[in-house]
Amino acid sequence: MNNIDMLVDQLIAKEEPTIVQISTAKLHPFPAHPFKVQDDEDMAQLTQSIQSQGVLTPLVIRPLENGECEVISGHRRLHACRKVGIQTVPALVYAIDRDAAAIALVDSNLHRERILPSEKAFAYKLKMDAISRQGKRTDLTLSQVATKLDNAADIGKQNGESRDTVFRYIRLTNLIPGILEKVDEGKIALTPAVELSYLAEEEQKDLLETMESEDCTPSLSQAIQMKQLSQAGKLDMDTIFGILTQPKANQREKISFRTDEVRKFFPKNYTPAQMQEVILKLLGEYQRKRQRSQER
Repeated sequence: MNNIDMLVDQLIAKEEPTIVQISTAKLHPFPAHPFKVQDDEDMAQLTQSIQSQGVLTPLVIRPLENGECEVISGHRRLHACRKVGIQTVPALVYAIDRDAAAIALVDSNLHRERILPSEKAFAYKLKMDAISRQGKRTDLTLSQVATKLDNAADIGKQNGESRDTVFRYIRLTNLIPGILEKVDEGKIALTPAVELSYLAEEEQKDLLETMESEDCTPSLSQAIQMKQLSQAGKLDMDTIFGILTQPKANQREKISFRTDEVRKFFPKNYTPAQMQEVILKLLGEYQRKRQRSQER
């Protein structure tokens, strides 16, 4: 049984569907849809298939109060149809609420072959939030905390992961986009990424700027160190620069200076990245002068 069949079976238990042909103009993506729709090789193949054979698997949608519909399953098929100019698509319409739709959306996508860490993170959060709203109290009681733990355990069990792993992925939703992108690219592993998620937004921006200027990423020990300093209110740009420029076994050899050694040569408001830019320009001028001197 494929993911769409599983989703349909799940929804049938809630509501009998209506099968329709619907205009793509009346279809809207699910709010905060966590799974990316990209124009990659897989999309090119799907587009070619739909262009030659049509939409073989109906979309799954739910009606909105304004007479239009929200997509639960089929965002990629809808995108492919719009690319080739198909204006109507087959769809199964289920009159379910948004929380039930959110749970169904996540369940129909989490078993895909390739899922980015960011997709899994926001998918787990979307499902956890939806489950929590379904008849749960909003006051923070021991019972509610226990229910949250149980929900995470259930989500993990359905996807072959532990409760703690589910919570770790959800922590990633606290990362700024630039750092989360590095997690998706495999440049930052899950465990250090979780530690970095505890940094304040401005601290994360400083970290991202330093990572890009120094062409490096933090190890687990460095991430833990930054988290501890952040919690103590002692993490700033200079501290981040000092931590990231510490020698690491997996980092290529480089020349580095302590910020306090060179800061006296620069205006007080200069960041490490700005100081590096000036130093490199001066070294470039020095190299050109040496070359001219040798040519005489």
